[in-house]
Amino acid sequence: MKMTNKDYNEYVKQKSPNSPIWANMIKAFIVGGTICCIGQALLDGYKGLGVEEDIAATCTSVTLVFLGVLLTGLRVYDNIAKFAGAGTLVPITGFANSVASPALEFKSEGFITGMAAKMFVIAGPVIVYGISSSVVCGIILYLFGMV
Repeated sequence: MKMTNKDYNEYVKQKSPNSPIWANMIKAFIVGGTICCIGQALLDGYKGLGVEEDIAATCTSVTLVFLGVLLTGLRVYDNIAKFAGAGTLVPITGFANSVASPALEFKSEGFITGMAAKMFVIAGPVIVYGISSSVVCGIILYLFGMV
């Protein structure tokens, strides 16, 4: 049976479920915004305790990473992600989840060949391309700074 592109597109459209895009965007916005508000509250709380702003920002990052890993370990973060989708990809907690999830998944294979080897399966490319792009940007800024 030979189908034209138009026929194939119609077939796919009939078989594909409709995506509740607006509901998904609202959920992602609310959950992602809540995570960011928690981060801001932590920062304000640390500064309220008299911690210098630079140190308070570091403490906030560490706390958010800890909470992301803790909630991943308790299998709560997965449930939040199922509900909110992209809203849980807020960089710091999403990164913590992307490191902790494979570590938990492969722990049964042992510490070295399982958890340690597989921990950065998801986060590894993010680290590589993040560092690479920052080096390229740094070189560009350096070159334009010399002009």
